[in-house]
Amino acid sequence: MKAIRIHEFGGPDVLKYEDIPEPQPGPNEIQVRVIAAGVNPVDWKIRRGGMKLPLPMTLGFDVAGIVNAVGSDDGGFHPGGSVYAKVAPPHGGYAEYTLVDVSHAALKPKSIGFVEAAAIPTAGLTAWQSLFDVAGLEKGQSVLIHGAAGGVGSFAVQFARWKGAHVIGTASAGNAEFLRSIGADEVIDYKTQQFEDVVHDVDVVLDTIGEDTFERSWGTLKPGGFLVTTVANVPEGAAKSHGVRAKHIMSQSSGKDLARIAAIVDERRIKPIVTTVFPLAEARRAQEMSENGHTRGKIVLRVAEEPKQSGSY
Repeated sequence: MKAIRIHEFGGPDVLKYEDIPEPQPGPNEIQVRVIAAGVNPVDWKIRRGGMKLPLPMTLGFDVAGIVNAVGSDDGGFHPGGSVYAKVAPPHGGYAEYTLVDVSHAALKPKSIGFVEAAAIPTAGLTAWQSLFDVAGLEKGQSVLIHGAAGGVGSFAVQFARWKGAHVIGTASAGNAEFLRSIGADEVIDYKTQQFEDVVHDVDVVLDTIGEDTFERSWGTLKPGGFLVTTVANVPEGAAKSHGVRAKHIMSQSSGKDLARIAAIVDERRIKPIVTTVFPLAEARRAQEMSENGHTRGKIVLRVAEEPKQSGSY
């Protein structure tokens, strides 16, 4: 089968489109024929050596596809079923086939295609777990989302709106109308406004930017509020000194959370925002676009043509 692998860490040139053996499922695993694979910043951060994982490796965490084979203890999944998942190393999503732990997979939302479904797992789980599992966002509370037009941010805006929170997002002026269309109540142009001058006493801040954005966010929280960051290290004692709580989060693979998200997608309450689709062989271009930043929504690799039927459920 074809896959995108790296044999060394480095720039986009280390990405190799090559033939590797088709993986076979073991206990508690399903083999998925990948139709589409999501592209995330963590992919190129791994490629650059930010996480020292064993080499060679197939990149990519997010997949949507068709169950092709099952191991023992199949978790209730059957060949022909349409699924999506966040894949765990050493397996990767930038491939024609991959293996998925049954506890990490869920049935694909019925109302969307495979390309849109592949945009959900990492970004959707990060937004869901940050807002609800970590920060405990509730109806009637307020949340400030940095990088609101990005992959995690665009899901966070929609989840917070679905929950009934007041949603404030930071983004460029060109994304203001887009963010309001998906649920933001207020949009702050980070290029012309200092968000800390206009935002005060919010219950939750979700930071996907880091650096000075993270540092400037402390003062926007109400006493006891929660600062969740996907990118910054939280200095020991910093939250206590500001009278708030804080945590750095890395999303966890969870079929149960993906099933909850799928249900909300099928209720037409949220939608994945996919702006660019590349074929698998052009993963280098996809990563370069992601690495340049300022991408609205998600980038996805199309690995195979979508089947005329969505597969059995």
